[in-house]
Amino acid sequence: MNPRRRFLRLLAACGLGWGLGGCASGRYRRGTGSGQVVVVGGGHGGATAARYLKLMNPDLTVTLIEPRDTYLSCPGSNETVAGLKDMGTLVRSYDSLRRELDIKKVNAQATRLDRPRRRVVLADGAEVPYDRLVLSPGIDFRWDAIEGYDEAASRTVPHAWRAGPQTAMLARQIRTMPDGGLVLITAPANPYRCPPGPYERASLIACYLEKYKPRSKILILDAKTRFSKQPAFEQAWREHYGDMLEWISSEKQGRLERVDAAARTVETEFDAFRADVLNVIPPQKAGALAEQSGLTDTSGWCPVDPLSFASVYDSAIHVIGDACQAGPMPKSAFSANSQAKVCAAAVVASLAGEPPPEPLLINHCYSFVASDEAISITGVYGYSRNDGQLETRSTGETPPGGDRKREAIHARAWQRSFRADVFGY
Repeated sequence: MNPRRRFLRLLAACGLGWGLGGCASGRYRRGTGSGQVVVVGGGHGGATAARYLKLMNPDLTVTLIEPRDTYLSCPGSNETVAGLKDMGTLVRSYDSLRRELDIKKVNAQATRLDRPRRRVVLADGAEVPYDRLVLSPGIDFRWDAIEGYDEAASRTVPHAWRAGPQTAMLARQIRTMPDGGLVLITAPANPYRCPPGPYERASLIACYLEKYKPRSKILILDAKTRFSKQPAFEQAWREHYGDMLEWISSEKQGRLERVDAAARTVETEFDAFRADVLNVIPPQKAGALAEQSGLTDTSGWCPVDPLSFASVYDSAIHVIGDACQAGPMPKSAFSANSQAKVCAAAVVASLAGEPPPEPLLINHCYSFVASDEAISITGVYGYSRNDGQLETRSTGETPPGGDRKREAIHARAWQRSFRADVFGY
């Protein structure tokens, strides 16, 4: 049986709808008891956690700390870069969480955790107490990893790995680039947020250039020797873009050594390249609050108990999403959503004095390769009987020559249902 069919059969065996994102060995029971649960970070992981905590136990007091009034979704941002969507389509509101579930939204920056006293300290000095804390801080960048590329350099040479002004800057640079120019994307080594993201971005930029600037070229300099969904991506590139798009692995060019943002040049161990549009995606680590709070290890990410996503350094703090170490699970919005539900169930059980359920976790990721074509990869993850860590149970991906137009229809439907599952509308 092919992996994709095996994956779908496993979903059916779980009784799983796409909106749920994970399943347990038994149905989740609505929690009892009360408690103060604070969620820091209002992205896909944090918003899902806040929402499902209240759905699982309406008696909980749930506070979501997030400085932004609205969230800008990274899924979909590559379509914005390529002119297929406008920035407004990325906006996500917290209104439904506040209005329908009575989740308290605090518009403030969490600057410090007082772990002994179980307090979140805000920028203005105010403190928010918690019985359990769910931390979803996302990523920060390793600004010291590439010579010449720091936060100041990113103001002219965008990474666009957070949706917002960086997305708009990269889109604007592509629009104003002359026909016949070079777009150069540097992709980091694993792990990083959204493993297929650089290759979807290259695909959609090529889609734009083919239509408006057909003499142009895209070059991907990769710190890896292979990448997610590679056979399906490369098949689509050959069919649609020919010689316009070229991928160069680290085996051929070696390590990226330095960037000159002013000259828009990069140097590898073996060569130098000058671009008209330079998009440097730097290596990453867990968000600053996690690092400052002593929740990261030498890898820069947060080790957790995979059954509850409780930090190995503090059992009252649960870390989900891109910031945590979740074994084979990639750092993606769907993974964060799935982890948030498992975490919410574990928190509800813990406050009721019960053990956490043992679920399966899921990742499902679509990537557009053209305006009306997409490919996908799926994974189901369970717990090893040997060491209790997460392991891959089943995987599947779009094969080369698969029905990419049908996948695009599914991708659009997923975007709508995923927004509703995370933000409630």
